[in-house]
Amino acid sequence: MVDQLSDGEDAKLLVLARAHRARAGAKTGAAVRDTDGRTYSAADVNFPSLQLTAVQLAVATAATSGVSGLEAVVVVGHELADDDSVVIRDFAGAGVPIYLVSPAGELVGDTTT
Repeated sequence: MVDQLSDGEDAKLLVLARAHRARAGAKTGAAVRDTDGRTYSAADVNFPSLQLTAVQLAVATAATSGVSGLEAVVVVGHELADDDSVVIRDFAGAGVPIYLVSPAGELVGDTTT
């Protein structure tokens, strides 16, 4: 569960990502923490005219808030989409931890950009 993430701030991201996913009834939820400590969460958007992953939307929201980087990313739901790590790396550079978590809250993997 939440305690599998060693950092309390990362556990907070898990709570936000799970909540956003549940509210939206989406397949995936994501939350990011910027370099100022602010958090942004999102869920997948799947309209006929617009498809965004939860990660893409969370990163875009952070980017439009005027921040310059990210400290961590939590993705809840399914595997990380191929483009998600590219979006994170494009915005925040190398070394950003990405935690993959099951819908039940279990840490299933991690990687870095």
